[in-house]
Amino acid sequence: MAGSRKGLKIFAAVTGILLIVILVVLVVLFVTIFKPKEPSIFTKPVTLESFELVVIPVVRLNVSIGILITVKNPNYGGFKYENSTAHISYRGNVVAEAPIHEDTIPARATHNITSSVSILADKLVTDTHFIGDVILVGVLNFTSETTLHGKVSLLKVFKMKATSYCECNISITIKTQSADSVCKSRGNKVVTFPANIIASQIEIKTREISIYLEQYS
Repeated sequence: MAGSRKGLKIFAAVTGILLIVILVVLVVLFVTIFKPKEPSIFTKPVTLESFELVVIPVVRLNVSIGILITVKNPNYGGFKYENSTAHISYRGNVVAEAPIHEDTIPARATHNITSSVSILADKLVTDTHFIGDVILVGVLNFTSETTLHGKVSLLKVFKMKATSYCECNISITIKTQSADSVCKSRGNKVVTFPANIIASQIEIKTREISIYLEQYS
């Protein structure tokens, strides 16, 4: 009888030690390898699907940009994000929006989201800096902002909120029909994308632009 009780005590002690060791290992893994990290997102221009600019008799601009949003999930669990919107601004005014539909990114995976946005020309041409940027500078500078809200699921048990933010400066050079992007995500990571935009059509009437400038000089 005494022997069986002693055996039970030893078994309980060993079991308790094992549980403590397992708990310590899980805690160490959770705060190191499995520690939730913010997903990284980058917005990168892919194609300038259309670019039409006419100054005379009235200023008319049609711009359509195909963009690629890349989301990198560094976690050892899936990242499920909600519906969101990428905003493209020109001198502080929102001129385009790209919808981002909810989805789940597997652990340690990179997910590409493609979208096409049409820039609201009326908000561009009514900006007092627009004509100067087009004719004198020859470059249109845009800023894109993308925020994803979601949850990281670890071991299908633990779920933690995660938010990822990215801001990109996009410069479209009219003469060369190209664009450059410099993106900065949360954590001060900067990624530069080389020029890779090809215009499918561009109409700029130089002679009429000169007449337009003379009329307002």
